[in-house]
Amino acid sequence: MTAVAGATHPADVRRLWDGPIVDADIHVNASLAGIRPYLAEHWQELMRERGFGNMGEPLGLNRVYPPRARSTAMARWVPDDGRPVASDLELLRSQILDPLRVDHAILNCYFAVDSIRHPDFAAGFASAINDWLIAEWLEHDDRLRASLVVPARSPEAAAREIDRVGHHSGFVQVLLPVRCDRLYGNRQWHPMLDAIVRNDLVFGLHFGGTSDGAPTSTGVPNHYITEAAGEPALYWAQITSLIAEGAFSQFPDLRVSVLEGGFTWLPTVAWRILKEWRGLRRDIPWVNEPPSDLIRKHMRFSTAPLDAASGEQVESTLRWLQTDDLLMFATDYPHWHDDDVAMLLSAGGDSTRAKIMSETARGWYRL
Repeated sequence: MTAVAGATHPADVRRLWDGPIVDADIHVNASLAGIRPYLAEHWQELMRERGFGNMGEPLGLNRVYPPRARSTAMARWVPDDGRPVASDLELLRSQILDPLRVDHAILNCYFAVDSIRHPDFAAGFASAINDWLIAEWLEHDDRLRASLVVPARSPEAAAREIDRVGHHSGFVQVLLPVRCDRLYGNRQWHPMLDAIVRNDLVFGLHFGGTSDGAPTSTGVPNHYITEAAGEPALYWAQITSLIAEGAFSQFPDLRVSVLEGGFTWLPTVAWRILKEWRGLRRDIPWVNEPPSDLIRKHMRFSTAPLDAASGEQVESTLRWLQTDDLLMFATDYPHWHDDDVAMLLSAGGDSTRAKIMSETARGWYRL
């Protein structure tokens, strides 16, 4: 295996790894023009009356992925012909699927449905995106699987949408933004969690989201970089909530993918949860297993953006949790990351590398 420093291009990855690949996080970008035909006429009329289309997209999208920010799209993925980045299957095939020679890729379409305040319109919009994913993507390439989109402010509406399309063989996950009005361990979310488990899907906890509160626990930041750099703290809160509030006790078959949030912080966070549980477990008697065991059993983490400084750090993360079945390779296409895949692949032996690059995701998503 020849090391290619900072390898992120598919050709570089393939020089490093010639085995099977499952990409656990590839983004596709919707547009109002593309989604409109899948919206009920009532909602199309509402958009015309309110001038919704004049704004371009839900307002929350530009907040999560500012269109001019370098982190939103790597320059090499921006089409020369003016097409939006990651916006059609031809681009996806030519830029990432074929050069990377993936066995499967999990598509995630974040369109900030969570920032739409009209509850019924949000539900209709989520349904339109899911129908668009089926018609424009899943039905045209057998390698593709996808996360379905739900109205993330209404657990009951989310459950209805999961039951509506969750049986489709192309959907393997439900996309939920890490920022929300209430932590996902809260019992108000049980109807949605029940629907996820009932349809044998994965809970995909992903970067992004809007809420009624401030983006941080102590107020509103002045700059986007402050908000973006602090995003991992939201993952910590969500993981703690799912464990402490008994989601895994109530739903023992619940699987959670932690996407686009890093993973090297996990030993520190897991240690802190375990420490507090040992002293305060009387407060949450339904948590009858050590939190670190629950993480190993119920959670997997994508590798992009790669937040490790060395292969040894990746190894130490896996060693602390006593598992090599934790990480799932992801490009996070088309977002900008200079992930050192050579460093990632230097962690562990051949069996560990095979698990990271394909086997963990293949088993996790029932591929």
